[in-house]
Amino acid sequence: MISFAAFDMDGTLVDVASSWAAVHDYFGDHNREGLRLFQENKIDDHEFLRRDIEVWWRHRPGLTIDELETILDSVPLMPGATDLFRGLKKAGIVTAIISGGIDLLARRIGRQLGIDYILANGFRVDPEGRLTGEGIIRVPIWDKEGVLRQVQAQLGIPPERTGSVGNSEIDVGLFRRSRIGIAFLPEDETVRAKATHVVDEKDLAKVLPLLLAPDAE
Repeated sequence: MISFAAFDMDGTLVDVASSWAAVHDYFGDHNREGLRLFQENKIDDHEFLRRDIEVWWRHRPGLTIDELETILDSVPLMPGATDLFRGLKKAGIVTAIISGGIDLLARRIGRQLGIDYILANGFRVDPEGRLTGEGIIRVPIWDKEGVLRQVQAQLGIPPERTGSVGNSEIDVGLFRRSRIGIAFLPEDETVRAKATHVVDEKDLAKVLPLLLAPDAE
């Protein structure tokens, strides 16, 4: 049986597709141009994050980290998340969030679900707590595999004892470093094809028996 399970957050542990987009939606705005440039490899993670902040500044100049946390407080857990993590804790499985999403939300979810390790992206702030426009990239969007490799090395847990759960193409790297890779509500056929298991029902509790199985089928 596995001893460690790594989870994507946006669209997996929380019932929104993107924590970044959740903030954009709050302000009634978007960063589609930044997304396009990022997908075309014309800007990096840091610039993509900076452009997200610029969108928010249009509506709330001087946005503080506390205000941002309040905005994200409305993001709900995915159905079944509490039952899933209660079962994993009972089985003694170490858990982690490895997310390109916002760390404020990841830490709140981690506290609610009792997750052991939280890795997500954040913000630099001035002494008054206002966003400076610079980010902290702990999880490069296209290198979750590398982040998982580092965590496994620190914990002394090999891929053969690891399970992972995600929903998008950027989570496929997690699957490559795991014996069990579960596509939860997969966004496309690529994610579905790279997983050992697929859950199409919007209920994270359905993931538990798959992670606890002695072998991936």
